[in-house]
Amino acid sequence: MSKNKVTDHQVGGDHYKKLTIQPTEYIMANDLNFCEGNVVKYVTRHRVKGEGLQDLLKARHYIDLCIEFEYGENKDESTD
Repeated sequence: MSKNKVTDHQVGGDHYKKLTIQPTEYIMANDLNFCEGNVVKYVTRHRVKGEGLQDLLKARHYIDLCIEFEYGENKDESTD
């Protein structure tokens, strides 16, 4: 008797089930924090979920949050 994995079921679509590795599996395996994980999630799904540009803008927002939280820099500040 085979046991179903939680990743075999997806709530709200099937855009992750079609992938070789789901973003959650990658995020957990690589011990990414919340902001880093959201970057992976939004970049991974931007072509297939139907949110397109909005998902990339969300990913960019989480990158800005990572920069601010990790390096104490505001996204609007120049890093030249």
